[in-house]
Formats: sequence, structure tokens, C-alpha cells
Amino acid sequence: MKKQLWIFVLGLIAILFIGCGGKGDSGVKIKIWHQMQVEGRDVLQKVCSEYMKKNPGVDIELLYKETEELRSGFQTAALAGSGPQIIYGPSDQVGPFSKMELILPLEKIFHTDFLKQFDQKSLTYFNGHLYQLGDRIGNHLALVYNKALVSKPPENSDELIQLGKKLTKDTDGDGRIDIYGLVWNYTEPYFFVPFLGGFGGWLLDENNKPTLNTPATVKAFKFIVALRDSHKIIPPEADYDIADALFKEGRAGMIINGPWSWAGYKNANIDFGLARIPLIKETGKWPTPMYSPKGYSINKNTKSEIMPEVVKLLKYLTSPEVELQFTEKLGTIPSRISAQNDSLVLNNPLIMASKKQLEVCKPMPVVPELRAVWDALRPAYQSVLGGTITPEKAAELAQEGAIKKIAEMYE
Repeated sequence: MKKQLWIFVLGLIAILFIGCGGKGDSGVKIKIWHQMQVEGRDVLQKVCSEYMKKNPGVDIELLYKETEELRSGFQTAALAGSGPQIIYGPSDQVGPFSKMELILPLEKIFHTDFLKQFDQKSLTYFNGHLYQLGDRIGNHLALVYNKALVSKPPENSDELIQLGKKLTKDTDGDGRIDIYGLVWNYTEPYFFVPFLGGFGGWLLDENNKPTLNTPATVKAFKFIVALRDSHKIIPPEADYDIADALFKEGRAGMIINGPWSWAGYKNANIDFGLARIPLIKETGKWPTPMYSPKGYSINKNTKSEIMPEVVKLLKYLTSPEVELQFTEKLGTIPSRISAQNDSLVLNNPLIMASKKQLEVCKPMPVVPELRAVWDALRPAYQSVLGGTITPEKAAELAQEGAIKKIAEMYE
């Protein structure tokens, strides 16, 4: 037992020492933890390799982690005085990390003139401090349609249902649907949120109090259920992978998805277009996907002697030249204003359509309370889809659960 304990202690010491970063015999090592999907990972590896060639004294170590693993892993490492110098991810991780004082305020590190070169939507502030430097904005859902099946995307919910019914078919007569009008990961709250906004609701008020027990929530629940059970234009069951596969196989006319998926559709040889998620006819309101930048934050444990190299690297990773490489590969909207005015952006119909959807999106809250709302909304919403409770009861339970979970966060 003593031997095992001693091995554990030595291992922990090694992790802490290695994770803090610094200058060694071979130069500077900078670790970046990120959650980029495959296509983005390839670009990140390429631009970092190019940087190391030009800066032979710098060694960049990239580590991919799933979003939740990234957050929990970074939290544990940073609290122990370790972790990567740089963490890359969506803006909603800023609230929890800054509350726990795991990341550094960036307005003290980057000059104001430099920050003015960014679209302000890409800079994530919390409690008056800048904690994330975005390399792209948007990251929002939109309607993606297969041009081989859809010549003109629907503009409102009535048109969506009508077109969906025409597209949904059993093509081989075996009694099973082969092509669906619409698919998306409708079982997850994040993919439900656009319709919540379309019916006039939202997750939190201006004081970060939950706003789930509302008529808008109930109507949005009923709308999704009706698409599946009454209109039968979406599959009986669909998670992200099922929906994505159906669209890639040409077995869905439309899908609701974000820019991270577009490269995959291109690789699957789908000729697709983008449009706004159709207007809700009943309310006259556009669905409101969440938008959020993705970007870089600096670990509070970063040693002062390598901070200049970390800053230099971040300026490179958010330079117009590098951002446009991600734009070319992924179709993302770059954060640098000069990059947004590049012909690569202006002449790309997908990016311009994405920007049009962005006009009616709402910013993703970065407050820690959002996590409590997700955790309370998910089981209630999925119980509605499962037919075990009514939409009205689900809205009530989601509100009660969110209030309880937020209270527990601050105990």
C-alpha cells in the first residue's frame, strides 16, 4: 500500500511540474487543449506545424478532448496548478472557469488597438473582464438543405410542414420511411432552443433567472412533437449521429445543424445550401439559435517567463491568414474584421447565408446558471418526447429543477 501511495504521489508531482509549462533545455513548450472536430483539427495541426518551423525554439503540443471532458479535465488540472497554457472551446465555458479563477483576464495582456481589430461578437466578457479571444463567430444552427431534393427552402413553418410531407417517402414499399423531409438532433435541448425563441421564449431572464415554465416553452414542446407524431416529417427517433448519417446518405431533404458539419457534407458529395430556420407562422417570429464565438483562453498557471511566447502564438492563431484557413476548410465566419471583408468570405454563398441566420440568433449566455438550465430542461423535454408527461408538466418540472440546481451551485 505504501509503495502504491508513493507511486501516486510521484505521478502527481510529475503532472504538476510538466503541466505548469516553462523554458526547458529544448526551448518553450506550449500545450493547447481543444475540442475541434476532425476537419478543424487538421487545420490546427497544419498551422501549428508551420508556426514551429518558423519558430524552432517553440514546441506546441495539441491535445483533443470531447467538450465535457475538456471542461472537467481542465478544471481539475488548473485547480491543481497544472493544465495546458491555452484552452480552446466554446464561449459558455468562460463563466464557470472565470468564476473559479482558472483563466486570466485578457484585457491586461492584449493591447486595446489589437482587440479593436476583432468583431466585438467574438470577444467574450464576463463580469467586466475579457476572458476569451475568439477566432470565429457564429457557431450557430441553420437550416441545411439538399439541393437534389429541395429547390427552394421553406420560409415559414407552414411551408416547412408542407414540403416535409412531400419529401417524406417510403420509396421501396416495405412500409418503412426511406427519405425524411427534415432531420436533426431534436432530442437535445440545444437543438430545441431555436424553436423556444420562435415561440417567444428563452432560457434565462436579464437577471439569469430561469424562464422555462412559460406558454412559449409549452408551445415549442408541442410543435416538435407534432412534427414527429402528427405531420410525421421527422424520424421517430434521432440523435446527432442518426440525423447526420441520414443527410449524408441523401435520405433527408433538410437538416438543422451548424458550421462544424458542413465539411462532412461536402466530403459526402452533398450539394447543399443554407437558409434561416423557417419563421414560426403562429407568432411571426424567427427561430433563435444560439450563437457563440469559439476561442482561446489562458490558464492562470501559465508561467510569466513563457507568457510572451503564449501571447505571440495566440496572435498568430487569431491572425486573418490563419482564420481564413479555417474559413476555407470549415466555412466558419472569421473573427477578424479584415478577414470578414476578404473575398473568400464575401464570395462564399454558404458563409453569407450563415451570416443572415446570425442576424436573428441570440448570444449564448456564458453564466454558470446556463449549465443548471440545460441539466433541468433535458430530462423534462425528453419525457415529453417519450410521452410520459405533458408539455405543461414538463415546463413546470424544468423550471423547478433549474431553480433547485442553481441554488445548489451557490450553497
